[in-house]
Amino acid sequence: MSLSPSAFALLGLVAWTVLLVLLLVNQRGLLVMSGRMKVNVFAADGSNTPGTFGQRLVRAHANCVENVPLFCAVLLYAMVTQQTVITDPLAPALLVARIVQSVVHLLSTSVLAVWVRFAAFLVQLIILIWWLLRLSTLI
Repeated sequence: MSLSPSAFALLGLVAWTVLLVLLLVNQRGLLVMSGRMKVNVFAADGSNTPGTFGQRLVRAHANCVENVPLFCAVLLYAMVTQQTVITDPLAPALLVARIVQSVVHLLSTSVLAVWVRFAAFLVQLIILIWWLLRLSTLI
């Protein structure tokens, strides 16, 4: 049985968030094991993590935790109600835009990077709104 694009995107969004968690656990684990930080001093926002990558990783993960449930809920709704004809065409684009947003977030906070990250988020938001309108039969 092959996955529909909506099902693939749903699993991809969750897998991407899990990958960011694993990167975060690995980074923090290395800091603890190397003696650079104590296990009980990590700030939830990553503000006391050495280097900017750790702080960007915390924010990229938090951004997924904040937004991915919205996408997953709509994709799951479309799947349960057998309306993936609405979500399938844009599901891969949503997943790619989410990954691009996170990767750019991890790589840089330059002005250009922030604009690219915003554009990737805007793509996701537009897709989500389009799906909501279509699934609610407003369009």
